[in-house]
Amino acid sequence: MKLLNIDGMIVTNEANINYIVGVKAEGTFLLTDKDNVFITDARYIEEVNNTITIDDEINVMDVANMPENDYLTFFANCNRVGIEENSITYSKYQKYIRLFRIKEAVETNNLIEKQRMLKDNEEINNIKKACEITDNCFSHLLKFIKTGMTEKQIALEIYKFFMENGADGLAFDTIVTSGENTSKPHAMPTDRTIKNGDAIVIDFGAKYKGYSSDMTRTIFVGNVENEIKELYNFILACQKRATSKIKDNADGKDIAESLEKEFNCRHYSLMHALGHGVGLDVHEMPILSYRTSYILKENMVVTNEPGIYIPGKVGIRIEDTILVKKLESETLTKSDKNLIII
Repeated sequence: MKLLNIDGMIVTNEANINYIVGVKAEGTFLLTDKDNVFITDARYIEEVNNTITIDDEINVMDVANMPENDYLTFFANCNRVGIEENSITYSKYQKYIRLFRIKEAVETNNLIEKQRMLKDNEEINNIKKACEITDNCFSHLLKFIKTGMTEKQIALEIYKFFMENGADGLAFDTIVTSGENTSKPHAMPTDRTIKNGDAIVIDFGAKYKGYSSDMTRTIFVGNVENEIKELYNFILACQKRATSKIKDNADGKDIAESLEKEFNCRHYSLMHALGHGVGLDVHEMPILSYRTSYILKENMVVTNEPGIYIPGKVGIRIEDTILVKKLESETLTKSDKNLIII
């Protein structure tokens, strides 16, 4: 907190609370000059008290048992209090100013999110396990998917597989698109049925012990036009080249710019960011984009997901979750990326 010249901080982002407190629970975490306090309600009190030990140096309080005057003491000796500007509404901000009698509130500028970018061994192992479950699910899908099946049926099968094979659940809402729907990068599954000649884009990830995986594969049914096959192999080659550049001290902006130039040479453009951080949230810092500079560091976990989308015809995206290392980074999602026809 010295970097921001603040004396205390109010943490409201649920993933940040999970990161600090170690539990997934709604509430407000207060870092003060004299104490660390987690205020929650009766729905979570038992779980939180069973998780937090005396060694954690965090006091747990039930909001229902706190007189309003108690709030006045938390930041009584703090001149500047940090508030997570990206996680609260203006009305909640005003409430905190009044409730805690804050003298001066300042933006925290993603202080905790920046700490979360670097993963420790336990976090990395949890992400690896989430990726392993996702890989196993993809192998299952290659046998499961049939013509006549709907996009929604495939998405449901992914959820069922995750829940039956060790995952906490979905890391995010699964994307399954087919045929002309694949040109919409974030379209949700529909009742459209799988047909011979379709491309199918599957963007999915498991959650394991709170940590996420993120993988996209584009597969084909029955046959593939030569033009589409050539486009797929071009994207795959670009994705592999980008992966080779993801390493300690590389700038994500440079990597994304290099791929964008390759796309531009074929009169395409990178519609979305090349990648993003993965952890407690499936989308977190850093961002790999030609619009923003982020220097990658060892033990960050990021995605690499170039895609090309031709409206009304086809979309192709290939994505992996990658652990940044010193010299050669490790691809954690290991499912086959060579063109697959089922």
